[in-house]
Amino acid sequence: MSVRARERDGRPSPERMLAEVVAAVAEHGLAELTMASLGRRLGMSGGHILYYFGSKDRIFLEALRWSEGRLAEERRALLARRVPADRKLDRFLELYLPVGPRDPRWMLWVELWARTTADTSLREAQDELDAGWQDDLAALLERGVRQGRFAAHDPAAVSTQLLALLDGLSTRVVLGLRGADHDSALASAREAARALVPRV
Repeated sequence: MSVRARERDGRPSPERMLAEVVAAVAEHGLAELTMASLGRRLGMSGGHILYYFGSKDRIFLEALRWSEGRLAEERRALLARRVPADRKLDRFLELYLPVGPRDPRWMLWVELWARTTADTSLREAQDELDAGWQDDLAALLERGVRQGRFAAHDPAAVSTQLLALLDGLSTRVVLGLRGADHDSALASAREAARALVPRV
């Protein structure tokens, strides 16, 4: 369904609402995202938006799910490509990292992390989204061993270590910390991957 699709009653579809949340975060950041401002973007009241999603936390989560779903499609396409595993790993690292400060997907992640300690359902959702990345990375590493590109290792353990490092690099980039940008984070991630994933 197109993000421009609308419900029969003329209201924006839930998918379009989520796309607008991500767009609003990209333009203004989370601090300025209110139900009223989002409602103005969509031509409806903030109350109607909350009717669909239940709470602002749920809107953030569903927007993140929507964004992550699109990336999951890219990951699956990457895994299906007939290219060497080491090249796939390099592209995986690029796909994971934020494009720069205030990357909307990563700003939603940071917001979710801040709220998971008080909300079990948010923590479970975070675990589910994380599992997709970890499972795909472990599968990529296992395939690399079978292809003879990587030496034998524990793909599950290595994927956990590598994703933890990527989370740290990503947080620095999205917060705009000094010396942290996409290119330097990618260079650090590549160096770590070479250390963690033994090449043949």
